[in-house]
Amino acid sequence: MPDFYATINEVGPEIQERLADVLEVRTADPRQREMLHSYLSEINFPTDARVLEIGCGTGGVTRTLAQWPGVAQAVGIDPSALFILKAKALSESIPNISFEEADGRSLAFDADSFDVVVIHTTMCHVPDPESLLIQAYGVLRNGGWLAAFDGDYATTTVATGDFDPLETCIDAFRDSYVHDRWLVRRLPKMIQSAGFAIESIQSHGYLEAPEGGYMLTLVDRGVDLLLQSGRIGPDQAETLKAEARRRSEAKEWFGHIAFASVLGRKPA
Repeated sequence: MPDFYATINEVGPEIQERLADVLEVRTADPRQREMLHSYLSEINFPTDARVLEIGCGTGGVTRTLAQWPGVAQAVGIDPSALFILKAKALSESIPNISFEEADGRSLAFDADSFDVVVIHTTMCHVPDPESLLIQAYGVLRNGGWLAAFDGDYATTTVATGDFDPLETCIDAFRDSYVHDRWLVRRLPKMIQSAGFAIESIQSHGYLEAPEGGYMLTLVDRGVDLLLQSGRIGPDQAETLKAEARRRSEAKEWFGHIAFASVLGRKPA
């Protein structure tokens, strides 16, 4: 599949605007916030910490980092110019935050300039995720923390039975939006190979029931991809989206993704 991370600026503004809205839906989701707070709470942030988020999107995680106890400055980078504009607009009231348009595989920051680097649901979109880890290692100070969090997208499901038509939408979503659905299963080894010592590996289950929210956006994007590819027609597309919302309104919705966080530390 194409390198979505590197080619985001080639996607039309309408699609980028839609993705920006999805990112903010995810930011506001209580279950997503719970998972974020869970793994951040395991990090020993030093006093006046300088923190970097690679692949910040519209800045939801960076905003949380900027207001985390002990953090003096939070910096978010993303290759999407539109996302960075959105991130800046949404964080105008936060004084210790900044954003830059940049690719995490080629950072321009000085070596040893951050205390913590966070890579939140970004590595699964990158064909060469090891490069993000190498770059993170370089900009971290000795003893600095790496936090990598991503979905085990092979587990993603909204099915409530065999041959559920909505599961086809999830398959289409994964095929186009996720470069490597198996990434987190290799993540601890990848982090060790980059030079980090593993401090923690945690599983985070994301269950959305009995009403839909964020995962309805996965179905919608999958439906649109099926329609664009000619695998379904407009009537089928409308029916699939309507069925997803019917389940949610009837409180019959079930959606699940397993996530994992891996914390590493650069040797002192």
